[in-house]
Amino acid sequence: MDARADAAGVDAVVFDLGGVLIDWNPRHLYRQLFDDEAEMEEFLATICTLEWHVAHDLGQGTAESCAELALEHPEHAPFIRAWADRSEDMVAGAIDDTVAILAELRTDGVRCYALSNMEPETFPLRLERFEFLQWFDGHVISGTEGVVKPDPEIFHRLLRRFDLQPSRTLFIDDSPVNVEAARALGIRAVFFESPAQLRADLEEVGLLD
Repeated sequence: MDARADAAGVDAVVFDLGGVLIDWNPRHLYRQLFDDEAEMEEFLATICTLEWHVAHDLGQGTAESCAELALEHPEHAPFIRAWADRSEDMVAGAIDDTVAILAELRTDGVRCYALSNMEPETFPLRLERFEFLQWFDGHVISGTEGVVKPDPEIFHRLLRRFDLQPSRTLFIDDSPVNVEAARALGIRAVFFESPAQLRADLEEVGLLD
């Protein structure tokens, strides 16, 4: 391990993926399908909601889920089916400045892991699409685990699987709820707002120059 990581009291850094390393947002897709921004926002607030999407992160097949929802809302069927058929259009690309931070940590010999809420069928696509996802020492993906953040169980699985000590593990996530869940277990957690802010936080604890 890099001497800086040891001095910081950190054995491993754990990254969330969507919103931290990958620019995932359903609006990247639906802005291609809706001419009116307000109509799009109404659709995402009432039909294809993030609450509905949690079932996918828990492992439910997206195509099956979209077919069921389309039966309930046939007037929106093409838009609902697009959630499954065009899932990769929700990803604008990598958040390059965060990827650069991940690269620096790896170069310094810091163990790095991914802990993400993500559908089981999309993770392999993104593993192939983004080379940096193969840099991690291990992944814990909700869709294959059947449990999502902020459930403490998914954090326990991460810690057990990779023999991590909570107080020596630093977790990065863009959800305040997930950050608080990690802290409640004794994990050192950083709320991600921007790559610049993350870099400053890691410099402050001594993980980056």
